[in-house]
Amino acid sequence: MATILITGASDGLGRALAEDLAASGTHRLLLHGRDARRLAEVAEATGGETFTADFSSLADARRLAAEIAESHERLDVLVNNAGIGFHVEGATRETSADGHELRFAVNYLAPVLLTRELLPLLRRSAPSRIVNVASIGQAPIDFDDPQLERGYTDVAAYCRSKLALIAHTFDLAGELAGSGVTVNSVHPATYMPTAMSRRSGMDVVDTLEQGVAATRRLVDDPELAEVTGRYFDGDKDARASEEAYDPDYRRRLAELTRNLLAGL
Repeated sequence: MATILITGASDGLGRALAEDLAASGTHRLLLHGRDARRLAEVAEATGGETFTADFSSLADARRLAAEIAESHERLDVLVNNAGIGFHVEGATRETSADGHELRFAVNYLAPVLLTRELLPLLRRSAPSRIVNVASIGQAPIDFDDPQLERGYTDVAAYCRSKLALIAHTFDLAGELAGSGVTVNSVHPATYMPTAMSRRSGMDVVDTLEQGVAATRRLVDDPELAEVTGRYFDGDKDARASEEAYDPDYRRRLAELTRNLLAGL
């Protein structure tokens, strides 16, 4: 049985993906969420094992990785799904427990740190997969204002965090080449009927089933076993924003990330 960790599994796409995987009866599910009560409901429906952590704290993301590594001998798939969207009327700028812009912290820094901490386990479990849930909404970071302290909008913060995650996916794929660990990113679907989409105030465009199918394809489709370093829009191999392919942008992002994660 493949052991699969899904972050953000207490609601929306993460919960639906967990339920879909559980129905096959061939996977061992590790379910992450912030809300222990809602997470317990998903565990009851799927038979998964629960882990609570708040990704607005990088220490909590690191603790989660340690708990997984200590309690499991293997990890076949890591699905970095947890994240914060944007709101119908916008939002004031918020910071994480570590003082970082909140969406950048939760949508980018936390999954990067979690992945880094779990890489030894993923390497030992190879062939294994990392699936980063991204978005078609993408925008480059202004490296003169990486924490978006000027002209803040939560839409801009969200889009910056998702392009950063895609760019990181490409760099990590290169780093892991030949290891048996693949890493890809996916825009699963557009404005699915989830709480995140409702808070955005946008009309539903795609179904939750479409998002689950696109994400699950990267989780366990045998045809993608050796595919790595790609960005998918639904089930289509697609092209992300140009900055994700720019070596200088990725170098500056990697340097920024190292500096923000240093000393944790």
